[in-house]
Amino acid sequence: MSHNSKDAGRVTLPIETGIDEKVRELVTRLGADAVRNSDGTELPEIARELGVKVYSTYFPARGDQEWALANPDSRPHFYVLSKRVPAPAAAEPLRIHVIDGWFTQQIEPDTEVDVTRWWQVIDRTTGTELTPDQWRLEGQGHAAVVVIEEPTPHHVYTVGFLAKQIWDSTQMYNYITNDWESEGRAKSIGYDVRHPATWEHMKSSLARWLEENPHVDVVRFTTFFYHFTLMFGTDGREAYVDWFGYSGSISVPAMEEFEQQTGIRLTAEDFVDEGYYNSPFREPRESFRQWIAYQHGVITRKAGELVEIVHQAGREAMMFLGDNWMGIEPYGPLFHQTKLDSVVGSVGSAATCRMISDIPYVKVHEGRFLPYFFPDVFNPEGDPLTEANENWVAARRAILRKPLERIGYGGYLSLALEHPEFVARVEEITDEFRQIHEYMEDGPALSASFRVGVLNAWGKLRTWQTHMVAHALPYRAVEPYLGVLESLAGLPVDVEFLSFEDIREGVPEEIGVLINAGGAGTAFSGGSAWDDPELQASVRAFVARGGGFIGVGEPTASARDGAVFQLSDVLGVDRELGWSLSTDRYPVRDSEHPLVAADCGDLAQPGRFGPSPLDVVPLGSDTSVIADDGGMVRLSATSRGGGRAVYISGLPYTHENSRLLHRAIFWSAGREEELTDLGLANDARVEVTRFESGTLVTNLSTESVTTEVTGPWGTREITLDPMGNDWIS
Repeated sequence: MSHNSKDAGRVTLPIETGIDEKVRELVTRLGADAVRNSDGTELPEIARELGVKVYSTYFPARGDQEWALANPDSRPHFYVLSKRVPAPAAAEPLRIHVIDGWFTQQIEPDTEVDVTRWWQVIDRTTGTELTPDQWRLEGQGHAAVVVIEEPTPHHVYTVGFLAKQIWDSTQMYNYITNDWESEGRAKSIGYDVRHPATWEHMKSSLARWLEENPHVDVVRFTTFFYHFTLMFGTDGREAYVDWFGYSGSISVPAMEEFEQQTGIRLTAEDFVDEGYYNSPFREPRESFRQWIAYQHGVITRKAGELVEIVHQAGREAMMFLGDNWMGIEPYGPLFHQTKLDSVVGSVGSAATCRMISDIPYVKVHEGRFLPYFFPDVFNPEGDPLTEANENWVAARRAILRKPLERIGYGGYLSLALEHPEFVARVEEITDEFRQIHEYMEDGPALSASFRVGVLNAWGKLRTWQTHMVAHALPYRAVEPYLGVLESLAGLPVDVEFLSFEDIREGVPEEIGVLINAGGAGTAFSGGSAWDDPELQASVRAFVARGGGFIGVGEPTASARDGAVFQLSDVLGVDRELGWSLSTDRYPVRDSEHPLVAADCGDLAQPGRFGPSPLDVVPLGSDTSVIADDGGMVRLSATSRGGGRAVYISGLPYTHENSRLLHRAIFWSAGREEELTDLGLANDARVEVTRFESGTLVTNLSTESVTTEVTGPWGTREITLDPMGNDWIS
């Protein structure tokens, strides 16, 4: 199949050496207008002859191994916490081998720094820090042992220690995943921009590289300086992964400069955080917020200097949303200073797609679709076709609301070529993606007349990033809430992420519905933030004058003054902790409520609202209990003043749960008529997207679906192919 100018473009293809004719064929078949290399592959000579843009990965912080080996003092650093070790009963010293449990090929304790200043020993039983005269260090590097001469018997102790990173986190992951050891590849070492000589080397190396690679049109920074927290255990498997983690952004010069600027004297505990490593689920401490702001300023300024070097060479600068991206904060207040032309990120869901496409101040947003062309999927037992379909259907929902300008893939093209049915499907996906852009030529998709505010401790800084973790275990703190963002990413509403500070003095006028979702004590529910009477009063005033409030899980939870949910009066429900079991409850069940709709599915289905349902009880007869489990509320609704509130105990992503949230938003806002104004199918597997020029109806399922679709045109019956779509002019 050949492509004309109308149905070609917007696609980036990964290429490699040794398959020139296949590359030419696929560039034509997919209508690709750009090619790229990946980590572990080189651009072939044919890249110069294809007549398309050429992207090349560039690694500012690990691209020159000669420099890394010659400058061992510029290693990046982690703050790491040792195991929790109990003291023996007898009055004898306690010895803690600090590296025990961690991967010695990745990190090495830094025993060359002043350990009395930069290491920290804590009695975790009392929470007391030991003074330097109460412990000593024996051994160097991996042999480092902290000795506590007189520990309190049976108390537990930890050591927070500074460690050198001796193997780059991403290259290590790729090395292990792809068995690069069998290919004899060298292990990559990083270096830290905070050292003046290293920074000058980064700038001069980039300028020289641009001169040596005139065929490269787009420099794809992967990424800039500090890797997200990715630490491996003794067995060489991931032990701790935080895609937003700053534990690897540390150096003594940076901490000293931070103290000069802020007056905050950082210790290991500010980073290891009792072993939680400042997970985004934690209520952020002020010192950690300040560290993010400080690094954001330093890193965006330095990244901007590298981008300027690229621009002076007449090239474009692209940032990969991952790897060494800490501090760049694309939703931070200083991101615009980078002057980047484009961003690219991995699309694993509708929410991650929106996380990329909503980034401000860049012209081009590109999504790297899954699966990555790596042997963990592209093998005789793998199923890349199914993963490609799931990835596309999820991403398409988000693209219809806020489009990516480009899509592409990554990895080893030679592996993908071994699966012709996968390549054929990619051809269909790229054609459909371009077709969506044609639908949008007269303007973006239409949305509700009001905005939805997602309320949490992080606000705009973590736009589309809440509840994201690197593993998919069904934790109660995650799984019941993932569906909130995943649903919102494809619903016909404009979404704004708000912090508690943003609304303390009043909810913005354009907000019609507030959503607070999360587990008790987390940054997303809010925890102690709800102890603030001004915050509570602000939300109550918002609802009283007609706003909607949706709480999912343990919203506004902070047990005090006779309530667990501090806005239990608004929600009409509260969490039962066992303190009020003597209080009688008389649920008022409402099977006629507007949220009891056929397209929302069976509300009594086991597991519908997620694992480990919470004990939530109604507070009075004015609470409509729509779904419950043995008297425990799973779904309820109330009216308060001029506004309305909905409580949902959990919302894992399913088509029916997405439709339930869809209806709950418009009901709580008091704008039910807009549901059909914007278009609605009577089958939750089908979504409707209105544009000025027409309406696109999409099938989210892998089955053929016949359904009625209602909109300004009236009601009509439509049959859709599996994952297919239909256009209503």
